[in-house]
Amino acid sequence: MTCAGEAQSAPRCPSAVAEGEQRAMLLTDDGVSIEARYQPSPGPGSEPSGRLALVVGHGFSGALERPALRRVASAFQQRTAVITFSFRGHGRSGGRSTVGDREVLDLAAAVRWARRLGHRRVATVGFSMGGSVVIRQAALYRKADEIQSLQDVHQGERTGRSPGRTDGVLGSPEDVPGSPAEVTDAPAGPIDGAASAGSADSAASAGPADGAAPDAVVAVSSPARWYYRGTAPMRRLHWAITRPTGRLVSRYGLRTRIDPGGWVVDPLSPVAAAPLVAPTPLLIVHGDRDPYFPLDHPRMLASAADPSTSELWIEPGYGHAETAASPELLARIADWAAAHA
Repeated sequence: MTCAGEAQSAPRCPSAVAEGEQRAMLLTDDGVSIEARYQPSPGPGSEPSGRLALVVGHGFSGALERPALRRVASAFQQRTAVITFSFRGHGRSGGRSTVGDREVLDLAAAVRWARRLGHRRVATVGFSMGGSVVIRQAALYRKADEIQSLQDVHQGERTGRSPGRTDGVLGSPEDVPGSPAEVTDAPAGPIDGAASAGSADSAASAGPADGAAPDAVVAVSSPARWYYRGTAPMRRLHWAITRPTGRLVSRYGLRTRIDPGGWVVDPLSPVAAAPLVAPTPLLIVHGDRDPYFPLDHPRMLASAADPSTSELWIEPGYGHAETAASPELLARIADWAAAHA
C-alpha cells in the first residue's frame, strides 16, 4: 500500500521497514499533525513482529525532545522498541492541548504506527496527563470483539469530577510552530466540533479500534478524576490552563499551547474508564511522595479496575511522572509490559 492509500493516522511516508530509528509526522483522525520518533530494540537479528513496542505518552508540558522523556525512552530501549511523540499543543505537534480529551486520538495514531512498523505486541505507557490518556484510550479503543458503547456508562460516572471544578479547560486549533506547510490541524475546535459532540469519546468509540487497541497499559502518576485542585501544584496548573495570563505563561514559559475554550461535555474520566480497560492488562504506578496527586487517586483507579487484569504499585519515595522515575522503576515497568502484552 502506498502512502497515499494509508489511513488518516499514517506517517508522511516513512520507510516501511523498521531497520533503524525513524521520525515521522503522524496525522490523527481529527487532522492534527503529531511529531513522533521510533527507536528499535537494540537486540540483533530480531524482526519487529517478534518484539514488543512501548508507546510512551508524556505529561503536561512535556514533549518529544524534552530531557525527561528522552531519558525514559533510553531506559526503555535497553529492553525493547520505543515510540515517543509530542501530544497536540506540545513540541512541534499541531493543534492545542485539550489536557487529556482529544489526546486519545494522538495516542491512537502512535499505536497504529507501531503496528504498521511490524510490531504485533504494543503496550502504552503514560505519565501524569499521559497516564490518564492511556487509560482512556484503552477503554475507548477496544478490540473489535470487545467494543462497549459509552451509552452503557452512567453519565455521573463519566465526569469523575472533584469538588470545586474550574471553568472550562479546553478549545480551538492553531498552527504548528515551524512545521511544514502541508501539515493540517483539526478543522474544528477540539471540544466544540460537531462531529465529536464535545469530546473525543464519541469519535473514538464509534467503531472498531483498527489497530489502535493496545495489548497492555501502564498508567504512571495518573489522576483518577477531573478538576482536582487539592494540592498547590494542581492549583497552579489550573491557573495556567483556565486563565488567559496562565495560558500565555504556558505558551511562552512552558512551550505548551492550550486550547482556550471549555469542555462542552466532560470526557470519560480515568476512574470511569478504568473498568472498561479489561481484559487488557492494566498496571497503575504511583509514588507515595507525589506532590500533584495523593494516594487516593491510584487507589480509586485500582478499585475501579478489574482486579483479575490489573495491578497497583505504590512506590516508596517516588515523586511525580517521568521526571522522578528511576532507572530501576522504568526497567520494572518495561519488564511488566513485556510479560503482559
